[in-house]
Amino acid sequence: MSPNVEGPTHASAPSAPVLAAYSYCEAVTGTQARNFAYGIRLLPTDKRHAMSALYAFSRRVDDIGDGTLPPEAKLVRLEETRALLGRIRAEEVDEDDTDPVAVALAHAARRFPIPLGGLDELIDGVLMDVRGEEYETWDDLKAYCRCVAGAIGRLSLGVFGTVHTGGPGASEAARADEYADTLGLALQLTNILRDVREDAANGRTYLPAEDLAKFGCSEGFHGDRAPAGSDFAGLVHHEVRRARALFVEGYRLLPMLDRRSGACVAAMAGIYRRLLDRIEREPEAVLRGRVSLPTHEKAYVAVRGLSGLDARTVSRQSTRRRV
Repeated sequence: MSPNVEGPTHASAPSAPVLAAYSYCEAVTGTQARNFAYGIRLLPTDKRHAMSALYAFSRRVDDIGDGTLPPEAKLVRLEETRALLGRIRAEEVDEDDTDPVAVALAHAARRFPIPLGGLDELIDGVLMDVRGEEYETWDDLKAYCRCVAGAIGRLSLGVFGTVHTGGPGASEAARADEYADTLGLALQLTNILRDVREDAANGRTYLPAEDLAKFGCSEGFHGDRAPAGSDFAGLVHHEVRRARALFVEGYRLLPMLDRRSGACVAAMAGIYRRLLDRIEREPEAVLRGRVSLPTHEKAYVAVRGLSGLDARTVSRQSTRRRV
């Protein structure tokens, strides 16, 4: 169950060491996750700090999985990171600890009801990468996506909170965790489509094997052209439809959030929906390089999110469904 809170559980001002730790995490977020950073800059300071801490810890986990260490060394590093998470959960990280990410996340976890078990799920998902797991069906891939992205949605909801406390919206608000999880799946599937070639170069295939076989793409992607005789566009459009359905379901979270948290989510999700539009229009572009949005378009999406337009649209649609 997601928390029905609009503010932090502890409102005391952070100390200088904690502020320095948050600054480090914000720098990591700003340089390594520009799409994500566009959303969280719309948040008030305390929530922005907490989201940066979550991102910086998550990035550390991802970097272990994507790094050049041998698999055995990655397994050790991931378990060390899990042990650090255990220290954070047990409130054993002091403000003068030498690890700024640990200091920031420990403070954020005291300030907001963040379900830190989601970071254990993230580690579990990266372990799947290290072990080279492949996915036969969408249900198999969905389990992986819930670890590496759905969990991030649920962690973020711990920072955002929900605004429904009773009345007709209460039963819907009880599904906030589910919607946050689903929106994470939508973002991750969009990432998978965008990074098809990059992942193939790293020896990874995420798209379900049954989908690859159905569209003649089982041999994988090893250049800037689709496999001979394949229906690559058909494969991409099939996955785009799946991602769009996830976005529609996940967007039902927006009316449950306060204005600035909703703007943050709408901005991040809006950027990825526009990426999905580009991929749909030109499927083979993902084989030639990373599809991205220009800065001015990201800024437009952020302003749209801050206006609350997406949240109001979803709210109207939900009202019509109830009627």
